[in-house]
Amino acid sequence: MECPHLSSSVCIAPDSAKFPNGSPSSWCCSVCRSNKSPWVCLTCSSVHCGRYVNGHAKKHYEDAQIPLTNHKKSEKQEKAQHTVCMDCSSYSTYCYRCDDFVVNDTKLGLVQKVREHLQNLENSAFTADRHRKRKLLENSSLNSKLLKVNGSATAICATGLRNLGNTCFMNAILQSLSNIEQFCCYFKELPAVELRNGKTAGRRTYHTRSQGDNNVSLVEEFRKTLCALWQGSQTAFSPESLFYVVWKIMPNFRNGASTVVTAIFGGILQNEVNCLICGTESRKFDPFLDLSLDIPSQFRNKRSKNQENGPTCSLRDCLRSFTDLEELDETELYMCHKCKKKQKSTKKFWIQKLPKVLCLHLKRFHWTAYLRNKVDTYVEFPLRGLDMKCYLLEPENSGPENCLYDLAAVVVHHGSGVGSGHYTAYATHEGRWFHFNDSTVTLTDEDTVGKAKAYILFYVERQAKAGSDKL
Repeated sequence: MECPHLSSSVCIAPDSAKFPNGSPSSWCCSVCRSNKSPWVCLTCSSVHCGRYVNGHAKKHYEDAQIPLTNHKKSEKQEKAQHTVCMDCSSYSTYCYRCDDFVVNDTKLGLVQKVREHLQNLENSAFTADRHRKRKLLENSSLNSKLLKVNGSATAICATGLRNLGNTCFMNAILQSLSNIEQFCCYFKELPAVELRNGKTAGRRTYHTRSQGDNNVSLVEEFRKTLCALWQGSQTAFSPESLFYVVWKIMPNFRNGASTVVTAIFGGILQNEVNCLICGTESRKFDPFLDLSLDIPSQFRNKRSKNQENGPTCSLRDCLRSFTDLEELDETELYMCHKCKKKQKSTKKFWIQKLPKVLCLHLKRFHWTAYLRNKVDTYVEFPLRGLDMKCYLLEPENSGPENCLYDLAAVVVHHGSGVGSGHYTAYATHEGRWFHFNDSTVTLTDEDTVGKAKAYILFYVERQAKAGSDKL
């Protein structure tokens, strides 16, 4: 968004000596000393942790807005607002008064100058540290990150994704997909793109950038990204080439034909509409790649799992609300072909075919009279054994194992509004749960995952064990 507060808030010089030593992405909060998500104030160059760590950057802004009571502010103090800050990892700019990320700059281009200065500091720190990292990488036992789990060292081979500026939702989805084995393996097993023209004829090379190439390959960039996520790299992978390809071809991108996406995520809904006047029934089959589920209104005041004001909302409540018989209101009158006019009617969904990977989207954002609000209700969801048989049109034609699903990944939205906030993901890999927060990857446990306020859930169809009898 275009921010009107830059001229009164961006006051630091790009070559300011007030910046801390070391790489900006590892600077520590001046209050809690956390080095996760450091943000620098563009008014005074102080460093605090971002709003999704301990929120000291936001508190710094709020404290600056409290008027001084003991003495009069100087003219300089009156002008400086400490409103705008920059993420020291992604270099994106955020305004707390606008409560949104900023895309414009001052007339003198100070924001871009600060950004370039931080990038230079990061590169300088990287060069100075290169020799030490090279020695570490030569030791195969240190090729992956190590965490202490139950007193023993555990290797983490997961790689984070660098935030390109408000791309946390894309990162969370990519990390989720990378942990859905049957989908991820399809792309990772594809052969790499080969260029056979000019001096490169006969040699295998890779597309590292797509700029200037009219034949950009979304599949190739997606393949390279998935391959990079579990190679054990200690530095975050930048998905900028994939981001550019999607941005470039999306206007012409259509998924009309049968693809690996539809084969894995595709299901079929049966939509039944009945006229309440003449009883005429209309049936329609609709393909789907995900199901968008409302959170029932009676649960919307319960924010956490342990609150005592009524029962906890469950994923089954949301699925039941989606598939239950519903009487359409006056704004959704059904055009009855027998009555030849719009009539009151009922609607019901059945699942005619379940997908191999079931993607469930909880509708956490809804419109009120003037704005769009977030539904912050905790929804309880199973980590394994989600039974979808009771929602099937013909459950008798499905074996018991075909209707059971186990959780593979969860995407979470942090924040209060649809236009702002942050996205992270939990995903399971080889029996362990990980938390993916852009470039940061941490080991976690099932209890933590179960307490998450899910936004998108990915469930994988449970495979029948070899030799077992299907009933």
